[in-house]
Amino acid sequence: MADVSIRREGRAGCITLTRPEALNALSYAMCQAIDAALRGWQDDPLVALIVIDAQGDRAFCAGGDIAQMYTTGMAGDYTYGQRFWADEYRMNARIGGYSKPIVSFLQGFIMGGGVGLGCHASHRIIGETAQVAMPECAIGLIPDVGGSYLLARAPGRLGAYLGTTGARMGPADAIIAGFADSFVTQARWPDLKSALISSGDTACIQDLADMPPTAPLANLRAEIDTLFAAPTLAAIMAGLASANSTFASDAHKSLSRVSPLAAAAAVEMQQRLGATATLHQALKLEYRFTFRALQQSDFLEGIRAAIIDRDRIPRWRHAFAADVTQAEITAMLALLGPDELVFSEENR
Repeated sequence: MADVSIRREGRAGCITLTRPEALNALSYAMCQAIDAALRGWQDDPLVALIVIDAQGDRAFCAGGDIAQMYTTGMAGDYTYGQRFWADEYRMNARIGGYSKPIVSFLQGFIMGGGVGLGCHASHRIIGETAQVAMPECAIGLIPDVGGSYLLARAPGRLGAYLGTTGARMGPADAIIAGFADSFVTQARWPDLKSALISSGDTACIQDLADMPPTAPLANLRAEIDTLFAAPTLAAIMAGLASANSTFASDAHKSLSRVSPLAAAAAVEMQQRLGATATLHQALKLEYRFTFRALQQSDFLEGIRAAIIDRDRIPRWRHAFAADVTQAEITAMLALLGPDELVFSEENR
């Protein structure tokens, strides 16, 4: 298909996102094509590893293509979004559990759906232009596509901070937080890709890896661990409001702009998952929220404010974090019965 190039080169199965004009936003059709390729290469003896990259300097993938979700959701059709999420999450799970090495090359914006595509790979190469983030709470959604899994495993309370504020990570921060593995300057990427394709061996990665630039999060870890230690969004907000630091003030402003319901649920999800949860468990929990999101959350309003009307003034269901009740959070994350997300046998 036009938006993604899927082919075999040498010993590698190659997947390249080819819509740089749209920041390589991931459509439903792209997800289906990528997942089908991964299934086809699983038992192909000619394919030793998978390479996932993207055209353009601005983005590996800046997120999911959510305009169609808005159109169908506003028309009262919630099934399109639910199918999209279910199949995308199954693709995320397949990448995370793939039996062959998957090497992703992360440059520019890597957000939302881009994290789900690139950051569950077994070998995540990150370049100097990378900006990684999970900004879903700003559009009324929780960090999904397995992002909650990565956030729950991040050191200390980084997950709560990154998952609610949507703060961006450069290459060093992304490595610290567990979203990437190796820093390789982008000028060396063609040589690395050629070596991977010709050899089918990931050993060449370490030959070109280098020390990443400065990691700002390293200097903020103690403050983040203290200020984001509370188990609820309301308590975190209260602590930030009373703290006397530039970081606390900036974080409080960031949290004051996101959906209170989504951010409160995101904090709850971090508490439930913890560092021992599996990717499948995280995706199942995420799906409980997203299955209900179009009808019962701030998601449609968030999309309207961000990409439809672009007024940047969302009218959230709750004015403040303290207005969100535990009952509402519990309801958004409750079991779905027959609609629970399931994974196919070959994906387990």
